[in-house]
Amino acid sequence: MSNGSSRKKTLIIVFVVFLTGVVFAGLFNVGLAYTNQQEFCTSCHTMQIPLKELQENVHYKNASGVQATCADCHVPKPFIPKMIAKVMASKDVYHEILGTIDTPEKYEAMRWDMASRVWAKMKANDSRECRSCHDFANMDLTEQDRSARAKHGNAEDKGQTCIDCHKGIAHEEPDEPEDLEEDEGSDSA
Repeated sequence: MSNGSSRKKTLIIVFVVFLTGVVFAGLFNVGLAYTNQQEFCTSCHTMQIPLKELQENVHYKNASGVQATCADCHVPKPFIPKMIAKVMASKDVYHEILGTIDTPEKYEAMRWDMASRVWAKMKANDSRECRSCHDFANMDLTEQDRSARAKHGNAEDKGQTCIDCHKGIAHEEPDEPEDLEEDEGSDSA
């Protein structure tokens, strides 16, 4: 085998590997985009409950016509956090299949736990997804009512993040279970 023939085979192999990588990356990107669509997110029966709540919210329908979808609030834009969120979202499919939250009653029974996990994630990442639309630096406090102006003006100085004050902003805020209230009361005693 000549040196030219060997080099040609190597170039063909490199080209095929490169082309395969491009096709894989394209299909992967299409899959990510598809799973970020609201229609996909709410295709499970159990996600109809939070969808109905969102549809009654200013994040869904408002005077400006700007609409937040499931992915805007629940899927990070940076790649690594996005992949982690996608893997973690598989638990929703798992619980749909198991029937853990497949009725309104079961969903309500799990609502506190589900909301608490989302709130903790948002607190830990400084409400990153909220800040893609709402950022202290971009707020015109003079356009806000007196209460919001005072709270937003102080929140950044206090190190607060969006979720500290805005729990239940897009979905119904669950009542804290009574047994947790009692546990917290005994912890402080």
